[in-house]
Amino acid sequence: MKALTLTEYNRFVFAEAPKPEIRDNEVLIAVKACGICGSDIHGMDGSSGRRIPPIIMGHEAAGEIVQTGAGVDAWKEGDRVTFDSTVYCGDCEDCKKGQVNLCPERNVLGVSCDDYRRHGAFAEYVSVPQHILYALPDDIPYEQAAFAEPVSIALHGVNRVPLQPGDSAVVVGAGLIGLLVVQALKAKGAGTVVAVDIDEKRLALAKELGADHTLVSDETVPAKVRELVGNDDGADVALEVVGFGPTMKIAVESVRKGGSIGCVGNLQAEVPFPLQAVVTRELSVFGSCASAGEYGDAVEAVATGAINVKPLISAVADLEDGAEWFDRLYKNEEGLMKVILKPT
Repeated sequence: MKALTLTEYNRFVFAEAPKPEIRDNEVLIAVKACGICGSDIHGMDGSSGRRIPPIIMGHEAAGEIVQTGAGVDAWKEGDRVTFDSTVYCGDCEDCKKGQVNLCPERNVLGVSCDDYRRHGAFAEYVSVPQHILYALPDDIPYEQAAFAEPVSIALHGVNRVPLQPGDSAVVVGAGLIGLLVVQALKAKGAGTVVAVDIDEKRLALAKELGADHTLVSDETVPAKVRELVGNDDGADVALEVVGFGPTMKIAVESVRKGGSIGCVGNLQAEVPFPLQAVVTRELSVFGSCASAGEYGDAVEAVATGAINVKPLISAVADLEDGAEWFDRLYKNEEGLMKVILKPT
């Protein structure tokens, strides 16, 4: 098969690669669309340590089953599917509690690190276990179905915070996941939603996708949030979707006493943390890792348009041109959102 392989940091080769073999509980999928994730960009240059070459990246994908293992009985050739990016065991205590994202055997498609290497979906074919598959409605294009993974991340981030109907919320970071979080908040019944970012084009898109107000990120944001949500103490919840010290500070300072902060972004491994504000204002901080049971809801949200992904597609390109698109995304000069690669 043809695949786009990261052979060394910042270097891709589009060439023949071994076609995946499947185990009894696995299926082989002909990949029809796979999105380039921000984590792939950070993995490409080695900064994340999660894409050690050689590796076929890609975990936001959808396609058609072309082969099933001997133990697969719920799926057949020709089924249109997407799949969780997290491969979990399904049998451990965490999995039995529904916390599949915390499975000790967890690994992620398209990731190679010190613990494991699992090739992903920037290829003509990918193999996955049957228990992470989700059926696609016939009328959802593969390009949109590939958004199920990032949408599930947004849904999980929102589910982690104790949001009540009508609660006000701040989303700090209006990149792709932040824009999905804005929509997920609205879908769950949030009241006033304020999006914060340094990019005015992204803020305009946030407004289009449901944010009630937008603010350019600076030190005045917390005071402006209090005014916009009509509470002198701040918003009920904040979702930090960057993973950067200054944005974490904005999130903490924008919520009311007793409020909650959801940490979705992880751009940096360690950031300065306003501990005293969290303690003295008795704030709750919730980490959010991947998704845990939201994948089916993500597929439905994309299929019904409850979460609109169409405006987030910047380009659909041939997989063989993937290196060029990675370079363009890495340079971040064009304001690109999601680029979808398709094997031809």
